[in-house]
Amino acid sequence: MSLFRKRRPAGESGDQAETSEWLMAATGNIPAVPAEPEQAPEPEPQDDDRPDRPNGPWDVSEVPDPGDYLDLGAIRLRPRPGMDLRLEIDEASGQVTTAMVQLGGSAVQLQAFAAPRSMGIWDEIRAEIAEGVTRQGGTADDVPGTFGRELLARVPVHTADGRTAHQPARFTGTDGPRWFLRAVFHGAAAYKAEAAVELEALVREVVVVRGSEAMAPRELLPLRLPRETGAPEPEQEERPSLDPFHRGPEITEIR
Repeated sequence: MSLFRKRRPAGESGDQAETSEWLMAATGNIPAVPAEPEQAPEPEPQDDDRPDRPNGPWDVSEVPDPGDYLDLGAIRLRPRPGMDLRLEIDEASGQVTTAMVQLGGSAVQLQAFAAPRSMGIWDEIRAEIAEGVTRQGGTADDVPGTFGRELLARVPVHTADGRTAHQPARFTGTDGPRWFLRAVFHGAAAYKAEAAVELEALVREVVVVRGSEAMAPRELLPLRLPRETGAPEPEQEERPSLDPFHRGPEITEIR
């Protein structure tokens, strides 16, 4: 497994409640993807539209033995051979805001948020994302999928030569006990069921650590640089400021 870190410049909004910020987090610095098919097939529907929580993702109370998980703070991941992990760090706060896992030519972005005790927030957030994608000139279809209701989107992006293209993205969400986990699939996993199998399995094994502190709904749960569960915290190594919306050779690899 390899680990990449990058920073988001100071001045970028950290308010995850804004629809534009949800979209920026989902579309910035994503790996190259193959050409989009003429028509993206829908995932196989569930018997109902509820998130499939009996098969994960999990709350930390449901996984007493974390085993070989990577501890990223609010999110714990089980590593896989060939997996690349990239972390986005907000330069102003020094906080890790997003974990991206690249595996088998596709990628998934993971973020965990605080949620109300009495109700889920995915229905509301899904509608906001769809509205934002449409407003920016893309499309978003609300469909049943392997994690319940999800969005199959074509998000407008700017190419290096200044043109506007559309990139496939698949937004899924899981409402847990006082937390919400958002996963955004990119690459072939956004529109091919067979290409999403490994990443879907990884997302189902995610363990969310909500913590007991009071937090506002939609507040980002804090992530940190990975360490093995029970190992000491690594030193925070200073890195140059990077543009989060430009994927280039300046990203440093740490093995």
